[in-house]
Amino acid sequence: MKRPTIADVARRAGVSKGAVSYALNGQPGVSEATRQRILAIAAEIGFSPSRAARSLSGATADAVGLTLCRPARTLGIEPFFMELISGVEAELSARSYALTLQVVADQEAEVAVYRRWWGERRVDGVLVCDLRADDRRVPVLEELGLPAVVIGGPGGTGGLASVWSDDAAALVETVEYLFALGHRRIARVGGLPALLHTEIRTEAFTGVCRRLGLADAVTVPADYTGEEGARATRRLLSSAGRPTAVIYDNDVMAIAGLSVAQEMGLAVPGDLSIVAWDDSPLCQLVHPPLTALGRDIPAYGAHAARQLLAVIGGAPAERVQDETAHLTPRGSTAPPRAS
Repeated sequence: MKRPTIADVARRAGVSKGAVSYALNGQPGVSEATRQRILAIAAEIGFSPSRAARSLSGATADAVGLTLCRPARTLGIEPFFMELISGVEAELSARSYALTLQVVADQEAEVAVYRRWWGERRVDGVLVCDLRADDRRVPVLEELGLPAVVIGGPGGTGGLASVWSDDAAALVETVEYLFALGHRRIARVGGLPALLHTEIRTEAFTGVCRRLGLADAVTVPADYTGEEGARATRRLLSSAGRPTAVIYDNDVMAIAGLSVAQEMGLAVPGDLSIVAWDDSPLCQLVHPPLTALGRDIPAYGAHAARQLLAVIGGAPAERVQDETAHLTPRGSTAPPRAS
C-alpha cells in the first residue's frame, strides 16, 4: 500500500483535488460542511498537507520511527532501551538514516503518531516495541501499509516482520539452574503484566515450576521500576515460607531487591539467591555481583534496524529469531542454607 495522497482524499470526499487543497489550506472556495468532511477524511487516512510537496515528489524521508509507551522516568533509568537504541542508531547512521523517537502516553496516541508520520512522509518505516496480546497497532500498521518490524514475538505480529528472542527457554534454564542448586521456594518479580513477553515469561515460569514440583512458586507483578521491585521484594520476604531465590524481570528491580534483602538482614546468596534479567554493567557493580540473563542488546537493536531497512527496500516480511539470553552465574546465587 502507498502513502495517502491528495487524490485519495478527493476520491473519498467526492470532490476535486482543488477543493481538497482549498479545504486543507483554509482557503475560500468550499462550504464549511465540505471543509469539515474533507478534514475528517484526511485525518482518517493519515494525510497531511504540510508534507504534500514531498509526497508528490516521491522523495523518501531517510528516517525510521520508534515510539515508546513507557513512563519517561522508567526509560531514564532502564539500561535495556538505551542499549537497544544505541544498536539501532549504529546501524541506521551507517546507512545515512535518522531515528525519530517519540514517547507516548498510550496506544491510542501511538497509533495517531503512526498515521501522522506516514501521512506526512516523516518516516519510511517504524520499529514496534512492547507487543501486547491482540495488539491493535498491528492491524493499523498493516492497513496503512507502513513498513514495520516488531521487536518481540514470536506470535502476535500478524503479517509484520519481527525479530524475537526465546524468553521462555531462558526462563526455563534459570529455574532449572536454581533447582539444581537446591532451591525449592522460587519466586519471580515480573514486568508489566499487559506485555506479551511478560505473559510468555509467566507461562514458562509456571510451567517449569509445575514440572519440577515447586508448589510454592509465585509471580508478583511489577512495573520495572526500583520502587515497585522493592515493594514486591518486601512482600515476598515478609511472607510465611519466604522464597530462597527470586528472579527479576529486569536489572533495576533486581538491584532494588538486593538492597531490600540486605536492609532486612538477609545474606545474599546465603539466605536469598537473586537473578536479574538483561545483564548490564549495573549487575556487576553491586555487591555481590548479580547472576544475570544476558544477551547482546545493541546487536539485537542493530538486527531489527537491518531488517526494517530491508523491508523498506521491498524485501518480504520475515520472522527472525535472535540470540536467546544466556545465564551468567555470579556471586548472588548459591545453594540455600540448610533449614
